[in-house]
Amino acid sequence: MSKLCVVALVVLLSACASVKKIEAGSRALGDRLTVDISGNWNHLDYPTIKPAQIWTMEGVTVDEFLIYSGVKDGQAMHPGNPVGSQKKDIVFRSRMQIEEVVAMFEGVMTRDGSSFKLRQLEPYPFGGVKGFRFEYERTRKVDNVQQRGIGFGAVDRGELFAMIYQAPRLTFFPRHRDRVEAIAKSAVIKTSP
Repeated sequence: MSKLCVVALVVLLSACASVKKIEAGSRALGDRLTVDISGNWNHLDYPTIKPAQIWTMEGVTVDEFLIYSGVKDGQAMHPGNPVGSQKKDIVFRSRMQIEEVVAMFEGVMTRDGSSFKLRQLEPYPFGGVKGFRFEYERTRKVDNVQQRGIGFGAVDRGELFAMIYQAPRLTFFPRHRDRVEAIAKSAVIKTSP
């Protein structure tokens, strides 16, 4: 029954989403973030995933690359997402410490009842500013798929910039991890729009 619900949700969300190819090369993501992209990603425009962009290589039910560019203080994370919609909105605050930002992402990824385990969190330069890097494990509640994830982020001038990639841990995560890390290393956060 739960698998049938997942299929129905994917079909419903697909009906509300548009898909476009993201070609390799340099690309601006929002007003202040630019990256160099390797590989041909698909950008899915889901209205319910804002303020993130969602990219995928294998399909959104397999792998997700979430990109947050210039999330403002007080902005809700994925407020229109029907999964966990009965719960209070998770909001970004510009004064959050890195542990609190990662906990915020954990909250976003567990709204549906999935489990999350932080494996590593460390300071890491991101976009040319002081940032952080984290790795985690997630078990999706809906189908018990065990995922691995990696995230990069920074708060600059009161705005959050982050990239999070997650995929099934045995095949798909290792397949695209190096590509994601290269994109994260290429990130540049402009000092002004």
